[in-house]
Amino acid sequence: MKLLKEMCEIHAPSGNETAMTNFLIKYIDKHKKNWKVKPKVFSGDGFQNCIVMVFGKPTTAIFAHIDSIGFTVRYGKQLVKIGGPKILDDFELVGEDCKGKINCKLAVDKENNISYKFKRDIERGTGLTFKPNWRETKDYVQCCYMDNRLGVWNALKVAETLKDGIIVFSCWEEHGGGSVSYLQKFIYQKYNVSQALISDITWVTEGVPHGKGVAISMRDSLIPRKSYVDKIIAIAKKSKIPFQLEVEGSGGSDAKELQMAEYPWDWCFVGAPEDNIHSPNEKVFKNDIDAMVKLYNVLMEKL
Repeated sequence: MKLLKEMCEIHAPSGNETAMTNFLIKYIDKHKKNWKVKPKVFSGDGFQNCIVMVFGKPTTAIFAHIDSIGFTVRYGKQLVKIGGPKILDDFELVGEDCKGKINCKLAVDKENNISYKFKRDIERGTGLTFKPNWRETKDYVQCCYMDNRLGVWNALKVAETLKDGIIVFSCWEEHGGGSVSYLQKFIYQKYNVSQALISDITWVTEGVPHGKGVAISMRDSLIPRKSYVDKIIAIAKKSKIPFQLEVEGSGGSDAKELQMAEYPWDWCFVGAPEDNIHSPNEKVFKNDIDAMVKLYNVLMEKL
């Protein structure tokens, strides 16, 4: 899990994904020669901080967002949330401004107003993220930003043996999205691909516990086309890989922009469940991670 640990430590809140993009470009350049198929890589001008890798003759695209939740420094020590982070007094936050590195603490008052506690004022507009604290046991990994560094890690593992397919690393997902809108257009127009898997991390709930396999989401705040989800479930059943079905009425992902796209995309969210979501203590069961990688490999071959 060395790669996952390293990615969880990268500062990349929504809108400031540059460090994560640079890490991925270097990783891809170094390792793609060892992958079964060497992908064509699109990034830079026209893609902002996003990356698209195309393998062989693709029929399906994997979307994994590279940004995280966090906070933006406002005025008078005030903070503004990026996405939906959990807020608890004394959570440790890190970042950097023109005066140097920052290691401060979150402060929450009785009205749930949030600010920071630090020895000096932090430059306004500075992004702060949870301080990484990696914990690993025989069964679990735990740290901030498993959502969605684990989804990215899964996509990189799939890339090692992928023959035909597209892998997309997107931005802004945690704070309203925006990148998938132009990425899906590029993919559809250039490769005529219109079906997707969302490599992201979901919640542990009363119906989706740790240890029962990767979750296939039948719906969240949006509803995917049932015939496509049924096809994925049928493939999963034949594979004998542990999986569980998720049904929720809230939450969302990069699929939101695919659902609203001008092109006829099918999509399904497939991801391991985590506890302590959007906190410094996101926790995932290792066997569920293993099932996620295995099922993605099968789905990318069969879809």
